[in-house]
Amino acid sequence: MEIVIASGKGGTGKTIIATNLARVLQENLSENLTLIDCDVEEPNVHLFFPKQKVTKEAVKIQAPVDIDTQKCNGCGKCVEICNFNALAKVKNNVLMFRDLCHACGACSFICPTGAILEGEREIGEIFHSRGKMNLHYAALTCGEGGMSPRLIKKAREEGRDGVNILDSPPGTACPAVESVNNTDLCILVADPTPFGLHDLKLAVNMCRTLGQEPVVVVNRANYRDQELKKYCQTASLEIIGEIPDDREIARIYSRGELVVEKNPTYRKLFSELGEKIINRAKQGCPVKRPAEDIFSSANCNWEQPKTISNSSEKRSNNELPELVVISGKGGTGKTSLVGAFAALAEKTVVADCDVDASDLPLLLNPEVENWGLFSGGILAEIVQEHCSKCGHCQSLCRFEAISHNDSSFVIDPLACEGCGLCSLACPNDAIKLQPAINGEWYTSRIRFGKMAHARLGLAEENSGRLVSLTRKKAGSLVDSPLYREILIDGSPGTGCPVIASLTGARYALLVTEPTLSGLHDLERIIDLTCFFRIPAGVVVNKWDINQGIARKIEKYSLEREIDFLGKLPYDEKITLAQINKQTIIEYSPNCTLAGEIKKLWEKILALLEKKREQGKVP
Repeated sequence: MEIVIASGKGGTGKTIIATNLARVLQENLSENLTLIDCDVEEPNVHLFFPKQKVTKEAVKIQAPVDIDTQKCNGCGKCVEICNFNALAKVKNNVLMFRDLCHACGACSFICPTGAILEGEREIGEIFHSRGKMNLHYAALTCGEGGMSPRLIKKAREEGRDGVNILDSPPGTACPAVESVNNTDLCILVADPTPFGLHDLKLAVNMCRTLGQEPVVVVNRANYRDQELKKYCQTASLEIIGEIPDDREIARIYSRGELVVEKNPTYRKLFSELGEKIINRAKQGCPVKRPAEDIFSSANCNWEQPKTISNSSEKRSNNELPELVVISGKGGTGKTSLVGAFAALAEKTVVADCDVDASDLPLLLNPEVENWGLFSGGILAEIVQEHCSKCGHCQSLCRFEAISHNDSSFVIDPLACEGCGLCSLACPNDAIKLQPAINGEWYTSRIRFGKMAHARLGLAEENSGRLVSLTRKKAGSLVDSPLYREILIDGSPGTGCPVIASLTGARYALLVTEPTLSGLHDLERIIDLTCFFRIPAGVVVNKWDINQGIARKIEKYSLEREIDFLGKLPYDEKITLAQINKQTIIEYSPNCTLAGEIKKLWEKILALLEKKREQGKVP
């Protein structure tokens, strides 16, 4: 039995649910229990079980690793067929960009001289801790953003007989799909905020697209309005449990401890929740309603765009310096902070690059002026009347996307990464390739200037390419000398969309929280900024939840020679501002938090000016 704990965005508390649920089920069930952390970009589950002995193994895949210049004749066929821009021809030389390579093998197949050298490529590590409760987690190698689904698939292979609890990556893109697909029950964790409700809707659609009916656990269940409950009722969703909005839970979590081991009331709550979840997983449940079309264009009277955009669009010549705000994990408050910065800048261009769960429009209420479809890949389909059933395509596919059903071969669009190798190899030209529509982009007017934003389709690949397109669209909006910077709300984590958010940015602000998980995730995101040589600074949000860890974060930042820019206090007014579709600067301009954010903004501007004078940033 596989039970996955998922969420439409990070920071909802899914890891709290997964770890505490696993602990009580381990004690209450007679069968084996296995806990698998599928959040390979930011694995945190192991932090709550520090006493368990751990072993590890490297995960390697077959991939192109180099080009034999003695054999290469410079024909450029490999460059022409690579759909991931991982190869380029400069004069007569072919260059390979390893970070962009999806290891599909199309280049090796097409090369007439055998010049593409293949070998093993390490994409991450899997850690094992075996005992009464088996624990497995995987960590993605820095810079290997596109390999998350393959590493997750490898982690899921560690599932055993009995009950398997999976902690999924947040969001609705391919890593989340790889974790949720083909499980017995999906628990969606949400909080009753505008952001939480918006992202819950996306996650519900993802599950129903996959043919799974989810149930909901509401965390921090302090209902300031009834919108989340109304939605669940309208969408025929079962709320299977609620976790109170108790700061004591936050404090226990911040120390890397389990609330069921510290508080008997919560032990009872999680035991009862665990019993409900096991019973629900055994019963099964058909999908109650079809997935909704989430794209705005499906519900408006805008003219259908005549062109389809992709990430190969050229950047504008009048680009401004970009300040990207990112976090190692979701839920740290980066989106609220970007909204506040936009209010303080007054005249700015904003890019919401969190295309998987775009929440910034909920604060800035954009008026869409332009929009279009986004194609970031290729869709492959087998034309059955032309197929000879030879199976050559299936034997070559490295994504296990082609299967044999009854008397025909079919391509799973969720597993296919659009490399086109199957079409190249087919002796009968029976595989049709066409551009895949992966999402939509928008350029809008906001009360503080202009905004570029986007929405990735459900269960879609290529979020990194949509992030790149969003940044280019933001650059194209700069039409006045009054604009001083482009503010980017980056994706959380360390994978492909984060890399696309970071690349070429002028400065990165890393938002973290004072928890053991927050410190762990900060270490990985700092590694990423250093890998791409992006100057960075750190701010600790909600620092007063655990002042001791906040001090550790400050010390660690300075040890890594990262600017430590300050600490922001916890304030429930942030949620009230969200409900009112305002930034904290507008909703409560005189509160302590707003004052600290103003100081932070001024410090960032002064720091960037100083670094510019020193030649450390553009």
